[in-house]
Formats: sequence, C-alpha cells, structure tokens
Amino acid sequence: MNKYLKITLGILGVILLGIGILVVVFILEMKPDKDKDKEEEVRIQAEQYLEDNFNDNFEIYDTLYDNMGNFEFEYAAKVRDKKTNTEFLVYFDAETDQMVDTYMADKWANDLESEIRPFIKKNFGETTDFFVSFTNNNIGQELGIDPLNPKSYKEFDVSPIIRIIVTRKKSEDDEQILNEFIAFLKSEDKLQHGSFAMSYIDERGVILDDEWNKDF
Repeated sequence: MNKYLKITLGILGVILLGIGILVVVFILEMKPDKDKDKEEEVRIQAEQYLEDNFNDNFEIYDTLYDNMGNFEFEYAAKVRDKKTNTEFLVYFDAETDQMVDTYMADKWANDLESEIRPFIKKNFGETTDFFVSFTNNNIGQELGIDPLNPKSYKEFDVSPIIRIIVTRKKSEDDEQILNEFIAFLKSEDKLQHGSFAMSYIDERGVILDDEWNKDF
C-alpha cells in the first residue's frame, strides 16, 4: 500500500477515534447521575406537602432530576391531578426556604392552550406547535389561591408567554394574524395581556427565520 495512503488512513483513524472519545465523554456528562437519597427526600417532602395542601386526587408519579441547571431546583416530585390530568412539580425553594408547587401555573397554561388551540390551528396550520407558560411558576402561592378551589387566570391580571412554532419562513401575514388574534382574545375576554414569540423552525430543527416577539 502506498505509504501516503497509509499515513492518510492513519490520520483519519486518529481523527475518528478522537471524535468517538468526545462523543462518549459528552454522553457520560449528560447522563443523569441521580442521588437516590436526595430523590427519596424530595419525594417524602412532597408527600407531606400534598397531605397538607391538597387531597387524594393528587398523586406523585415520578421525580425530576435537573442536571443541566434549567430550573431553580435540583430535585422535584412530579405530581398529577387524577381528576383533570394536570401534571405539575413540587420542590423545595431555597429562596423562600419552603416547599412550593407549580400547580396553578401549569393548570392555567393547559386551560389557555385549550382556549387558543382552535384559532392557532386554523390560522397557522394543523402542524403548528405552540406552548403557554407563566414566568412565575409559583404564581398560585403568590396570589394566595387555594389549589383545592382553583380560580381562572381570567380573574387576574396575568401576562403569559405564548410561543408559536411554525415549520416555514416568516410570512407578511403573520403580524396581521397576530393582531387579529389579540383582538379576538380581548373581545372574548380570554386574555387581556401577554406576549407572543414566533419561531420559524423546520422538522429537523433548522432555524428558517429570525424569531420575533410582540407584547400586548
């Protein structure tokens, strides 16, 4: 075999080996390394929290370990409302030094998503994804809402974020549709304030156009 070909193959082999090592290291670093004791601790704390603040309609079905720093907690209990199927988190908040839950934020997000789904699917297409979120996950405690007698988000001056993701480039009609959407929300007394975030991403995750935002 030509010595130059051997050298080339050798270099290529080293490069591939290096890439393989980097992939393995990345996978290992991303792999959750749960602490069973901490996981059990948050479950016990959440069980007591549910006993004190909720009823038998709510159950812990799993735990969440955040090893990426995406949340303000490391461990949380995943809880489900068996009556409405609302899923939310219960965890220890180091800032307030107490257990908290995201029940109202998640329930309101689900409620608002149900309200706006027909309009979004009709005007942006059936394949359009959208998500609703509240910037304060503990909004229920902040507003003093009894989780056993939950109120509607319509009764409060809240400003959720509605993120819409379409699998195409930006259209000149998008802003007009959003303006009509805002008028619809206000006239039907569904939502008075909020923010829209429009993203243009194809099925492979490739960004097709710049994201833009609109507050109302």
